[in-house]
Amino acid sequence: MIHSPTYESYPAWVVVVSNLVSWAIIAIGGYILATLWVWLLAPYLVYCLWLEVRLLKTACVDCTYYGKACAFGKGKLCALVFAKGDPQRFASREASWVAVLPDFLVSIVPLIGGIVLLVMNGWDWLIVVLLVLLIALAFGVTPVVMGSLACRHCKQKELGCPAYELFGGTSDG
Repeated sequence: MIHSPTYESYPAWVVVVSNLVSWAIIAIGGYILATLWVWLLAPYLVYCLWLEVRLLKTACVDCTYYGKACAFGKGKLCALVFAKGDPQRFASREASWVAVLPDFLVSIVPLIGGIVLLVMNGWDWLIVVLLVLLIALAFGVTPVVMGSLACRHCKQKELGCPAYELFGGTSDG
């Protein structure tokens, strides 16, 4: 097996690609929910922001990339907002499917909303295309980004990463 090199700090292009995928999912989800009912947009965006803050506060503070560019650039952002935590705590955390469910809801709720929209209002090509894009980005492109760009070169996985282990990774890179 070929061992992929780890990054001390991820290249800017990886951070940009990773974030473009995430922001596209949120933008599409927001548009679908706002089309369903405009008042759904604000709670959805607040929920997405809450997830980001929660991640920074509970994981990024303890990550080896704290103060550096991880695949999503959150290590640098975290260092601007929160004090450094304990790297040993990161490795000792347990990840479960229940723990990651809130992250999946960013895609699942708009998916359900889009289906409801199609049932209520009839066939709308724009909504259908957006739903296909949402599914492709969330369940096709995101795993590729995580596996090929993020996790493959992550130094934290060598120290211990519960998410890497949960999603079927091994410590041999």
